[in-house]
Amino acid sequence: MFPIIGVTPDFALNGSYSAYPYFQLRQTYLNCIIQAGGIPLILPYSTNIDGFINIIDGIVLTGGDFDISPNLYGDSQLNKHTKVNSERTEFEWGILNRALETNMPILGICAGEQLINVALGGNLIQHIPDEVEAPLNHEQTTPKHEVSHSINIVPNTLLYKIVNTNKMMVNSTHHQAVKDVGKNLIVSAIAPDGVIEAIEHTYHPFCLGVQWHPDHIPTEEDSNILKYFITKCTEFKKNKL
Repeated sequence: MFPIIGVTPDFALNGSYSAYPYFQLRQTYLNCIIQAGGIPLILPYSTNIDGFINIIDGIVLTGGDFDISPNLYGDSQLNKHTKVNSERTEFEWGILNRALETNMPILGICAGEQLINVALGGNLIQHIPDEVEAPLNHEQTTPKHEVSHSINIVPNTLLYKIVNTNKMMVNSTHHQAVKDVGKNLIVSAIAPDGVIEAIEHTYHPFCLGVQWHPDHIPTEEDSNILKYFITKCTEFKKNKL
């Protein structure tokens, strides 16, 4: 029984691909879901959120070259490095909240992790070099399938249970990060410079956000995260029948 996994794409009004609005999504997101045993379904932005919720068995909130509007977490100052995508955030905000209400498994990757935090009342660091003392380079210039820095996994968390280690190597392609965690969320991984690298819900069956891109790295730990997510999606699917 293969669970259907909703995957949120990025959106552009125009650009190098087309002069007209289009969706875009890296193949890595789809490949990692297939390899873990799921069937990916790309979700176009729609007001029919419940229609999607009735079809899918889990959701992956992907990363992208955009930022969540600071207005959503009470910050009136827009950092010069912050660029928002209102159409995308509006759709993802709606489907994330319905997934939370229905206990649907949720995996947030990069910006997806940040969205989970903001939706539950947390806030963000708008630009790491401006707010973190002696930060690591969180915007690696090497290919994304290569690791960039280590992270420390918090003991007695779901993430620790999944990866079964207190330290792992990750890639890093972000300039923002979780600052204060939202309601019912805890920190489950931290970078050596103190930047939060993963968060998880304390009582939701599976709501995990990771700041790195497990879809890009063929490590055992990242593979275990994706397999565990698909396992929870399969359980969710069976309970719907």
